[in-house]
Amino acid sequence: MNVVAIECDTGPGIQRALVPGLPDEAYGDSQLTKQEVRAVTLAALAPLPGEVLWDVGAGTGSIAIEWMRAHPSCRAVAFEQDPARSERLRGNASSLGVPSLHAAGAAPGAFADVPAALAIPDAIMVGGGATALGLLDACWDRLRPGGRLVVNAVTTESESLVLRWHGTHGGMLRRMQVHRAAPLGAFTTWRPHMPVTQWKGTKP
Repeated sequence: MNVVAIECDTGPGIQRALVPGLPDEAYGDSQLTKQEVRAVTLAALAPLPGEVLWDVGAGTGSIAIEWMRAHPSCRAVAFEQDPARSERLRGNASSLGVPSLHAAGAAPGAFADVPAALAIPDAIMVGGGATALGLLDACWDRLRPGGRLVVNAVTTESESLVLRWHGTHGGMLRRMQVHRAAPLGAFTTWRPHMPVTQWKGTKP
């Protein structure tokens, strides 16, 4: 009998932390849910071992990836309509240790193509396309009873929509804005990121 021991050396630049909020640079795209908002969003989604997330409008895949990194048995589907971004999120998933992330096409049309093992999500994150006709209703219908729907809104149109959903379904509503320090000549100032209105609802 042979015994083989393997020691993994992460090397420089490899992201080791398993808590939400990896550096933005880990995803190779400036258009993504920023680190601070991402950490708050994962806290709202509240991943538990074995649960399934649908990440709608996934972009770089940051939410789905960090959901899967929360526990080895967590699974996710990332819906993204842009083929180039879909390819990038697959690469991000592989490089960040979750190559089994399932990438799908545009929501809600691609909902019907999800494998049976992933077809009843415990949580759904909508980070893009919230104002698409019928999208939130389709997400709510697919969510299991007791599941969580989290929507991040950055436009006035999507914010108006989540306000209406809050009025109909209750839940939690909050608004966040992050400022990061940046140089201003020889001095330092605060650069604001776009404010994000977040709604979380739990399906009865």
